[in-house]
Amino acid sequence: MAEEQACCVVSACGPPDGPEAAAAGPCSCSGVVLSRSPGLVLCQAAVFAPFLPDGPAAWARPRALPPDALRPRPRLLVLQPPAPGLEAPAAPRRHEARLLALVPCGAFRRALARAFGPAEPWRFGGEAAGDEAAALHWFAWLRVPGLDRPGGGWTARAEAGCLRKGEGLLACGSPFGALCPDLFLNTLSRGVVSNLAGEENALILTDARCLPGTEGGGAFLPSPAGPRLVAVIAASFCWKGAEWVGLTLLCSLAAILRSSAGVLDEAGVAVPPVPPGAARAGGGQDPLAWVALVECGAAWGSGVLLAPRLLLTCRHVVEAGVPLRVTPAPSPGAATVLGGHVVFATEESSPFDVAVVELEESVPGFVPPRLADTFLPGEEVSVVGFGALGRACGPSVTAGILSAVVAVAGRPVMLQTTCAVHGGSSGGPLVSSRSGRLLGIVASNTRDTGAGATYPHLNFCVPITVLQPPIARYRRTGDPKAFATLNQASEEVRAAWRLQRQPGPPQGPPSKL
Repeated sequence: MAEEQACCVVSACGPPDGPEAAAAGPCSCSGVVLSRSPGLVLCQAAVFAPFLPDGPAAWARPRALPPDALRPRPRLLVLQPPAPGLEAPAAPRRHEARLLALVPCGAFRRALARAFGPAEPWRFGGEAAGDEAAALHWFAWLRVPGLDRPGGGWTARAEAGCLRKGEGLLACGSPFGALCPDLFLNTLSRGVVSNLAGEENALILTDARCLPGTEGGGAFLPSPAGPRLVAVIAASFCWKGAEWVGLTLLCSLAAILRSSAGVLDEAGVAVPPVPPGAARAGGGQDPLAWVALVECGAAWGSGVLLAPRLLLTCRHVVEAGVPLRVTPAPSPGAATVLGGHVVFATEESSPFDVAVVELEESVPGFVPPRLADTFLPGEEVSVVGFGALGRACGPSVTAGILSAVVAVAGRPVMLQTTCAVHGGSSGGPLVSSRSGRLLGIVASNTRDTGAGATYPHLNFCVPITVLQPPIARYRRTGDPKAFATLNQASEEVRAAWRLQRQPGPPQGPPSKL
């Protein structure tokens, strides 16, 4: 595949003898082949951290670092897949490389500062979180003569400024870097654009699942003419406090190229312009238009608009007597903040974590979602909500499948999905990718109370078929008592939402989820 041939592994090691050898490598990460005339590779700069005499302080510099800033000077190798057409098994191709420069990407650094507030406990990649976070906006340019091909040209590229949330991406990187490249070299992962921030979308979040070592790999935008490289993996996964976010952090390739213009000019490298991209069809309903940020005192979450003044969210997002602030999409900074009041919230004992909000003003031009009446296990779905970077960058989108439909007496009472769901996603819409219909609202992800771990890719939603009858009655009568049935669920339904076995004789310890 074109993505695999455009990616590689970069390995850096110190001299084979001397006191510095053990401390200076080998280190490795993924990379992308940007040009074959001349042969150029781009990768994440953190792989060079052991060779910086100033240590992490070097990442605070505003300008590029030349090769002689490294001590000792590392030996660089680029590993590529075997040439196409060779019969397996064939060894990866190895090329000697030299460093042109380490370059900071200013647009990405500014987007990081805006999206990840300094007071928030974000961590990226491995355990040395502080050092790795400081190097996130640095990238390395390598000259690789072994990749030179007469008339080879540049890898097909796309501008990140044209990306849309929910759009498909394909990530390519090598888990664990140079470890066992026969198995892991240029592994593919599919996902969607989850969120965007910064100038010309310099910062991109995707739910494509990447492992440590894939930093420096590429993210590609599928197109009829072939995949186009749009971004570089900056961090393989993120944590916020104790919550595993399960998203991959990307830096726009266009932003890196703009920051690298001086280095490339000095090396005599001309960067060709990106051809105009083909227009991508829109059409259909946009789930981003249904979601709203719901703030109640210190608590906040998501909500889904069903009518210009009617919103559903989760009971645990709101609090009786506390004023509500509702901010419809597209983003908290660009939309009008509306007041609202809770007309109904389920009791604490109810398995359905639901609240109904009436807004003080109508959302102009609102088109209500179409509601689903059937659920197909295995179908592709998306969750839209203000988890992860939602409060800073507007609603996030994550994709997955409808992994299970839990029914009681033949009626769905719980939907499970593999979409990544985070704190702040509660109350957001679950949408069928096939039909565009609203399937339900997000209630929670999974937390192991014994281990203190969250599992974002196993989450639970209230089916819209549970909510639609009382909503219809409320809209006809205006009487909040229409929702009283949500507090009258059977013990079988309550047991399902307690994540326990069905009622009966004791069958082991109570659920710890």
